Amino acid sequence: AVAAVSFTVVSATQVTATAPQGAAGPVNVTVTTPGGTSNSLTYFFVGAPTLTALTPSLGPGGAVTLTGTNLTGATAVTFGAAAAVSFTVVSATQITALAPVGSGVVNVTVTTSGGTSNSLSYTYVATPTLTSLVPIQGPTSGRTVVTLTGSNLTNTTAVKFGTAAAVSFTVLSDSQVTAVSPPGPVGPVQVTVTTRGGTSGGLSHYYVGAPALTSLAPGQGPTSGGTVVTLTGSNLTGATAVAFGAVAAVSFTVVSATQVTATAPAGGAGPVQVTVTTPGGTSNSLAYFFVSAPALTGLAPSQGPTSGGSVVTLTGSNLTGATAVAFGAVAAVSFTVVSATQITALAPVGSGVVNVTVTTSGGTSNSLSYTYVATPTLTGLVPSQGPTSGGSVVTLTGSDLTGASAVEFDAVAAVSFTVVSATQVTATAPAGGAGPVQVTVTTPGGTSNSLTYNRIQSP
Repeated sequence: AVAAVSFTVVSATQVTATAPQGAAGPVNVTVTTPGGTSNSLTYFFVGAPTLTALTPSLGPGGAVTLTGTNLTGATAVTFGAAAAVSFTVVSATQITALAPVGSGVVNVTVTTSGGTSNSLSYTYVATPTLTSLVPIQGPTSGRTVVTLTGSNLTNTTAVKFGTAAAVSFTVLSDSQVTAVSPPGPVGPVQVTVTTRGGTSGGLSHYYVGAPALTSLAPGQGPTSGGTVVTLTGSNLTGATAVAFGAVAAVSFTVVSATQVTATAPAGGAGPVQVTVTTPGGTSNSLAYFFVSAPALTGLAPSQGPTSGGSVVTLTGSNLTGATAVAFGAVAAVSFTVVSATQITALAPVGSGVVNVTVTTSGGTSNSLSYTYVATPTLTGLVPSQGPTSGGSVVTLTGSDLTGASAVEFDAVAAVSFTVVSATQVTATAPAGGAGPVQVTVTTPGGTSNSLTYNRIQSP
């Protein structure tokens, strides 16, 4: 019933008319000429579209859902000055649109035959990127705090280790996020960060099996430390620490996944537990014993023959587990550990004065002097005969007679003897049967050759 705002007769077959305002819905359009009023055709007044929401309101682009009214018959969806890549009118209240490439904040509008809607803001968010991750490995049990560095990390919504979500994460800045790793299987996984701008590329984080120790050798060493200990086990690659009790090894070297060598620190006498720590955790422990250094307080006898063979008793402390007894630079022929305070050793061949030491896993003891003494020799005895009743004073001449401990006439000891010098001994002959007997002198250097002494029956 409302006249057009204006109209123009173009020809006998065409008129253009400017529609007046009208309520939403259909109206009948007619043309009147002097010949009368035409039949009517339907024209629809359409309500202007409105937008009430768009989801998501930020992102790298992609699918966006527009909600509002009067969206039927939409002819355009724009993000700023750029048309949506595509859109679908779901209903009069909903449109889905594929956002074009863009940046910053843009106004989104919908155009229908009813006009162009109000605008809502859509924020383009850059896709996150990762450039590094520290540490790159951790235990299969998880709980490693991993620092992720990159860009566009603000508003991080998820951090994943493979397909598993991080136990927790904290956004420190646009370039850094820390995340606590979840448990995972041995091997690498890809760590990614998701923000409203999308999901980053992945960086590798390696789950490492916990280290295990099966043996260590040697199992003991001196309290002063310095022993190189070989640790054998599994998953030892990347070891970050070796501890002897609560004390770190002086140094250590990872030889392979199954072996680490470590230099023991100083420690108090007794056992400590040795462990290895890797990114996979801390191993089980094995016992290592710190042993006090041996000490010598006495040796007897303190001298013996150059030919060796003397049984020498060494007295001291911490002698258990002795591995060597040395006379100067020469090892004892043999030795026996009697107790923690005593060792018997068979002296080797030698000469002069030498230092005797004992070595154990606790180190090498102080030294005590042992003197090699030359074997005595006899060159003459005067007189060379005497009565069977004994009592004759016999002068024995020779060399290396100092320290004589016995003078014997056959198997019978002299009644007495006196060491006059290194070349002379006087001895009182014992009683015995008539006939020759062999006279010898014994010193720490051994027993001399023999000379003949004749006992003569009294007339």
